[in-house]
Formats: sequence, C-alpha cells, structure tokens
Amino acid sequence: MFTTARRLDMLFVLGGNGTHAGADAIHGECRKRKLKVSIIGVPKTIDNDILLMDKTFGFDTAVEAAQRAINSAYIEAHSAFHGIGLVKLMGRSSGFITMHASLSSGQVDICLIPEVPFTLDGPNGVLRHLEHLIETKGFALMCVAEGAGQEYLQKSNATDASGNMVLSDIGVHLQQKIKSHFREINVHSDVKYIDPTYMLRAVRANASDAILCTVLGQNAVHGAFAGFSGITTGICNTHNVYLPIPEVIKTPRLVDPNSRMWHRCLTSTGQPDFC
Repeated sequence: MFTTARRLDMLFVLGGNGTHAGADAIHGECRKRKLKVSIIGVPKTIDNDILLMDKTFGFDTAVEAAQRAINSAYIEAHSAFHGIGLVKLMGRSSGFITMHASLSSGQVDICLIPEVPFTLDGPNGVLRHLEHLIETKGFALMCVAEGAGQEYLQKSNATDASGNMVLSDIGVHLQQKIKSHFREINVHSDVKYIDPTYMLRAVRANASDAILCTVLGQNAVHGAFAGFSGITTGICNTHNVYLPIPEVIKTPRLVDPNSRMWHRCLTSTGQPDFC
C-alpha cells in the first residue's frame, strides 16, 4: 500500500466544498481498508461558502482585491458623462464577496447576488433604477456576482474540470442590456465594464488571512496528532473548532437575504427591491 510504503499517516487537504468532499471520500476509503491515516481538512475558499464557518481563508484578501476593482470602476464612471461602472466579481452560488466588497467601498449603487432574485425590465427593474441614478447623480456604480441572474442567460450544459456547470457571463449580458436600454430611451450612457475575476484570488494573502491561515494550519496539525480524522478545522462563532466534514459539505453556505449584513448592504447602496 502507498500509505505503508511512504509511511504516510497524516493528510492535510486545503480547499472548499469540492476539496472537502474528496477528503471525506479518502477518509472513508482509509477506514474501509483499516489504514491508520488522519485526514484533516482546512477551509480555504475565497467564496466564504462553507457551512458553519465564520470565515474561510482567502475571503478577506479577495474582498480587498475586489474593492480595488470597484474603486477603479467608480473613478471611471464618475469621470465620464453619464458613466456607469459595472464590476463582475466571483461567487457562483454565494454572494459574500460582492456583498462585503460593495458594503466596504461605500460607493456602490446596485449590488446583485445569486441569493436575491431581481428583474431587469419594468418599473421596479434594475434598468429603471439606473435611469433614476443617471438623472439624479449623473453616474452609477453596479456590482454583480458571477452566479447572479443566470435565469436570464442561455444555459450551456457544459462543465469545468471540477464538474461544476459553466456559467454564462452575466457581466457581458448586463453590459449589453444597459447599452441597448439607454439607446432605446435616447439617453447617452458610457458603460465601463471591469471583470477582475481571477485577480481576486491571484494575490498575496493580506495580514488578516495570513494570521487565519496560520491558526487553521496549527489547529489542523494538533487535530491530526490527537488522532482525529474525517474532520475540518475552522472558526465557528469566534471559537476554534473541529467539525465533521460531512456536516460542512451538505450544501454551500449562502447569504441570508434577511440577515443584518445584507440589510446593511441595501442601506449602503440605497437600492430598491428589484422583484
């Protein structure tokens, strides 16, 4: 056996839901073969979408990088006549990055996330609110998560290397819809579209994430030396904990539309209910 030949008795797996599902499968196989190997997970995902965790390693850094993109979009939109800054951020099923980046910037007028449905057309739609912003402010800034509004796009049915469905590009769709809408009502608009995508996770960890990673790594090692297996380490309600992997991979963690944080975001943007 590989584990015997290599004297492997501890395996640390860093990643999100998919990676943790793989770690759980390895743990199950090790138990089935009666191998004395500790399988320990460490939650690392910029989407912050793992159940029961206060925060995952990589999230703070991604929000910081996203805020820089939003600041650039703000300057571009504010500097143009009827400028509209549009930023698409990562977040397939969870809008934590988009929500936190919008809230922290204090400059975003519209924040769209997968958990909260919205309409584009009609008197209560996103496009009508953009009209209002152009009329009153002279410019607008909009943030959208990549998984938002997929019901408006044609599904490709293709999957990536991890088995995830390839999403259609909501950013490009919104860019085209905004341009065509303002042409139809004969109002000039200058859409500035920014898609930082992988730049959010291709940066060095900030101080907060560096400390969190150190804490999680140390706790993972302590758990392995204590003889635990099939668990992941994390911070839950400010406490360092060990959690069974099956409990944290049941479903992705989502933004609660009734949460105080989402209501804070709505207060910051001043956006109406787009339903």
